[in-house]
Amino acid sequence: MKQGDVNGDGIIDNVFLYGNKTDGIFADNITLIIQDGLSNQSTTVNFQNNAGYDARLFLGDFSKDNVEDILVSIDSGGSGGYGVFYIYSFKNNILHEMFDYEKYNKEYKFNVNYEDFYKVSVGNPQLDVLFTIDISHKGYDYLSQYYYDNGKLKQPIQGEVLAIGALYPIVTNVQSMGYDFLAFQRIIGTTNSDTLGYVENLMTWNGTQFTSSRLSVSIPGTRLISLF
Repeated sequence: MKQGDVNGDGIIDNVFLYGNKTDGIFADNITLIIQDGLSNQSTTVNFQNNAGYDARLFLGDFSKDNVEDILVSIDSGGSGGYGVFYIYSFKNNILHEMFDYEKYNKEYKFNVNYEDFYKVSVGNPQLDVLFTIDISHKGYDYLSQYYYDNGKLKQPIQGEVLAIGALYPIVTNVQSMGYDFLAFQRIIGTTNSDTLGYVENLMTWNGTQFTSSRLSVSIPGTRLISLF
């Protein structure tokens, strides 16, 4: 349960997540309940995907209208590390879905291809963006699976950018406490355990929808080997 003014009338409202806990932190039939602090009337929101682990609430002003919005996060569990994320506005007691993780996953798809000389390209033609990851540090046992000794690929190899796995609210306007959010997608090689990096997408509300204001790729660090 979280408390905040989510309808904009200046009175604190109650926001609940209900669900049936069957095993530890797993729950199904997860449902959002918004209780108007003035009238005590409740609004029920059902999710397309309503089961998972560690379901949680966050209230913050993503739309920059000085009214708190509602972020629902649910972990799917499993080795993929996927997440279920919804953001709602309830201004003037009108429910509006601002973000649906499934629509995001359909929009932000990437092609991951191993290239000659120990490089992996991560590209999105629709967004006209390309990133290149250097995997030369992976070691002989790994690289020899895919490359000849001269650095040429033995055959075409693809990796994958997984669905959104984490969503982190970020304060971008300290005075008004306005939020954007950072969406993370894991980049993998040929197996799920082979993490090559992360797509990091800073999403900002433009008045009608969330749009990407900064898209980047981060890579895990390796041990520093002195060259001197």
